[in-house]
Amino acid sequence: MTKNKKKILVVDDAQFTRNMLKKIINKTEIGEVIAEARNGVEAVSLYQELKPDLVTMDLVMPEQGGIETTEKILSFDPDAIIVIVSALGQEALVLEAAKKGAKDFIQKPFKADQIEDVLERVAGK
Repeated sequence: MTKNKKKILVVDDAQFTRNMLKKIINKTEIGEVIAEARNGVEAVSLYQELKPDLVTMDLVMPEQGGIETTEKILSFDPDAIIVIVSALGQEALVLEAAKKGAKDFIQKPFKADQIEDVLERVAGK
């Protein structure tokens, strides 16, 4: 892992989305994906174990959704940086996640430069 790269946890129930995010993030100077979770339960567990600098969080997932997961992570780490990744038409959920403490959001379908812009903004690069 490069010295100043942010450690990033990617949370999404879709393998395709996780792969896309990982590919895009790992090409940037900003971050490196250190783990992936398929649902909120895995995300909380991995977050506690790995203490990533940043989390990309899907909103709609089995077992535990992104809003509840965002709340749980922020309950034990108020400084957590969580970026919501959501599909068009989920604006109400994105707003709710922002109220719960999410720092920013990326809309699906996303483009590489959009992800890089958001990461730069929230990671303070």
